[in-house]
Amino acid sequence: MPESELYKNLGSLTKSKDQWEENIPFVASLLSSDSTKIKAKALWLLGEMGLKFPLAIKDSVPAIAAFCNSPDPLLRERVVNAIGRIGRGCYSSVEPYWASLFRFAHDEEAGIRLAFIWASENVATNTPDPYKDYLPLFAELLHDPDDKVRMEAPEMFRVLGKRRPEFVEPYLDLLRHIAETDNNRVVRIHCLGAVKAAGRNG
Repeated sequence: MPESELYKNLGSLTKSKDQWEENIPFVASLLSSDSTKIKAKALWLLGEMGLKFPLAIKDSVPAIAAFCNSPDPLLRERVVNAIGRIGRGCYSSVEPYWASLFRFAHDEEAGIRLAFIWASENVATNTPDPYKDYLPLFAELLHDPDDKVRMEAPEMFRVLGKRRPEFVEPYLDLLRHIAETDNNRVVRIHCLGAVKAAGRNG
């Protein structure tokens, strides 16, 4: 099947959630495609499928996680996102690969650092406890040179603040300081949101 047609079919499948569970093996088979575009689309879709059908995706997780070592930035970004979505649905499905995600906090590509934060938020939404000892890393990302990364980093503190405010407690002064002084309006708003989520308004 030509790449364009296959990509179009994946687009149609994306909208047909009632067909997702039965099509997980098919989409997973596309991870061996020669096309980066197809592999990237498959990784994204498998992440969404895994959120909705966490048990059905389990056998495909090793093939998905293998892309963590891809030299292609797009595929690294997509696999991080996919693991985050699957981990939100079922942490145990991604637990063997969870610790390896933390290297992406220092990836040279800002988009991948952003994906790492986003994936972490997804996992922490339902499974916050594994992040207890990793908050210093997210505090570093509050000072990332990329604005989009800095805008997203406080959101991890907001997610954890709602669920485990004691994890965020040591960072409240830092978050308040950034909320008052940062030159980026969204960063300021998100830091203030994180403080409020942890139950501290001032």
